Amino acid sequence: MRVLIVKTSSMGDVIHTFPAVEDALAARPDIEFGWCVEEAFAGIVALHPKIRPIHRVALRRWRKNLFSLATWREMRAFRRELRAARYDLVLDAQGLLKSAFAARQARSPVWGLDRASAREPVASLFYARGFAVPNGLHAIERTRRLFGQALGYAPDLTKLGSGIVPPASGYIAPPGTRTAFLLHGASRDDKKWSIVEWQAVATACLARGLTPLVTWSNDAERQVAYSIAAVPGVTIIPKSPLPEIAGALGRSALAIGVDTGLTHLAAAFGVPTVAVFLSTEPGLTGPRGAYASSLAAEPGKPVRAQDAMDEAEKLMAARGRGLAG
Repeated sequence: MRVLIVKTSSMGDVIHTFPAVEDALAARPDIEFGWCVEEAFAGIVALHPKIRPIHRVALRRWRKNLFSLATWREMRAFRRELRAARYDLVLDAQGLLKSAFAARQARSPVWGLDRASAREPVASLFYARGFAVPNGLHAIERTRRLFGQALGYAPDLTKLGSGIVPPASGYIAPPGTRTAFLLHGASRDDKKWSIVEWQAVATACLARGLTPLVTWSNDAERQVAYSIAAVPGVTIIPKSPLPEIAGALGRSALAIGVDTGLTHLAAAFGVPTVAVFLSTEPGLTGPRGAYASSLAAEPGKPVRAQDAMDEAEKLMAARGRGLAG
């Protein structure tokens, strides 16, 4: 049976879908999965060795150039590609109008969340069948339950795995060096931690034998990365393709990050991960994993570098690799 997963964005939403794929592969070895994803996150889906092919969609870019002939040519090519793959079922795991639009291009039966469960209820009108999943659950569990109902099994929610593998590419630390990836970049300013706190985290990591790594994806993040690297001993990874950053992240001994996609990726890799939430809540969308923990700022009680390092010590001790070991 060939099943197309539609989960186009964002990076965190894509990563939250991997446990459902692992459930399905274990319960239904007869299924072959393809995936439809925004072009920017295709490299994330490619981290899972059992998901092929990967269909790149560019809904964000197409909306900005809707009257361009090149856009319409790309859209037609995308539709032909999906239909040529001949999927038996399309599973829209996002529940948005844009994802329902992409799903319908395959010309195969589309299943998804029912009207009461979808993030945009109107999306359910485009499904041949909808499934009820409670809204008050974490995003990972909601997706696992959706897959289970649609594909005919009960997921074992006591287990959590992603199945993704860090690439061998990207920065490789010198032999014997343990690294801590400091994930400072975020899509909104109110999610960003102060440079003072990041410098304090970098100093604390160095004192515990960890080499801090920082990188950037735009000019603003570049300035922050170099400000953190004012602390002697911090290593800067130049702006690099996502798979290369993922490789360095997956080989790290620790990750400390704000509410950003790479923080979710670190947790999915099983890296001890401390997520710092400054303006958002981790409750239903925070990183999950055996060695993942979230710290949320409260009125009058900001998250400090020492809080993150204390949490990191607990996670690494639980994994049997303490900060000093």
